[in-house]
Amino acid sequence: MLWVEDRYFRYYRRVSTKCNPGTVESSSGSAATAIRPLAGSISIRYSGSMIQIVNPTQASTLISQGTVDVVDVREPNEWQTGHIPNARLVPLNAIKATPKDLLPHDGVIFVCARGARSLAAARVAESIGLRQLYSLEGGTQGWATAGLPLVRD
Repeated sequence: MLWVEDRYFRYYRRVSTKCNPGTVESSSGSAATAIRPLAGSISIRYSGSMIQIVNPTQASTLISQGTVDVVDVREPNEWQTGHIPNARLVPLNAIKATPKDLLPHDGVIFVCARGARSLAAARVAESIGLRQLYSLEGGTQGWATAGLPLVRD
């Protein structure tokens, strides 16, 4: 897999070399058809997803700007092993049960252990109309591997 920037919508999508020619896999897992490249560039048709997959460095930058809410969707026992500074714990099951109460506004970075549950939480947020959504690639494991701090309560 490699990352390609969609020049029209400014976020990253995963392009699978295993897909049929001309097909890409969006961050939501749905397929979109690639537009024929012009002058060697790669263009991707918008598939409707508003979720951006961010690496730990990108997430750290967003967090330092103070414009995002960091929501850790792991379970409390996982949270106690270490979490991103200034994150709040909201387990995935709670988000699924009452998303509108727990996610009142746009600008959310979802975090889990490796990245799968955070993407699921972002999809729930997207389903209630939120549009500025991020999922941390690699989760807290990727964050720690990148040399970024985890805190314990």
